[in-house]
Amino acid sequence: MIAELFANHRNVGHKRQVLIDDLKSVADDADELLNEVTGATTDKLALARKDIEGRLTDARSRVERARNSLSGTAHETADIVYEYVAENPWKVVGVAAAATVAGVIVGVLANRR
Repeated sequence: MIAELFANHRNVGHKRQVLIDDLKSVADDADELLNEVTGATTDKLALARKDIEGRLTDARSRVERARNSLSGTAHETADIVYEYVAENPWKVVGVAAAATVAGVIVGVLANRR
């Protein structure tokens, strides 16, 4: 179960990087097109506009797919955590209690200074 959580975490990081790379690519393409249309004719501007619109539509669809994928991954992770807590309630209570005790000890030590 824990291995699934780590796998999901790595998967989210990879998808995030792919999305960032896609957005950078779209920005680079738009910059390139703007440089090409400087001093261009009306026909070239119309073609460049269509090209930009196509690339933006493609980028929007990639962002939407990434959003849906990340949302699915978040739901999977939540389900895994819920299942783990349901199967191991005393472990979770023990971890919470240990964290509380550690917090109290740190608080007491910090107040003594």
